Amino acid sequence: QVQLVESGGDSVQAGGSLRLSCAVSTYGYSDAYISWYRQDPGKEREFVSGIDRSGRTTYADSVKGRFTISRDNAKKTVYLQMNSLKPEDTAKYHCKASYRLETYWGQGTQVTVSS
Repeated sequence: QVQLVESGGDSVQAGGSLRLSCAVSTYGYSDAYISWYRQDPGKEREFVSGIDRSGRTTYADSVKGRFTISRDNAKKTVYLQMNSLKPEDTAKYHCKASYRLETYWGQGTQVTVSS
């Protein structure tokens, strides 16, 4: 079984920073591609960032230069450092673990950015 638990969401002012965490409870952590998605009510779910087992990263254009994804394999945790936050970053952020045959989602953590 795989369980993903996100944390770190909060309410901040524009220009502020947050660090989201995704703890992955699985022995197969190192094999997983971990990614972050976000969704605000009324909008479609949007890919934010992803990181593979080798540490290669991918970012959506909307967050490039502001967000940084990283992973601590010893802690089986993936982080999303979010800087220079904008109101449009407001959303519920979900962690996703992708394997060859299965995909798992976390429950999400809310990020709210005020003007």
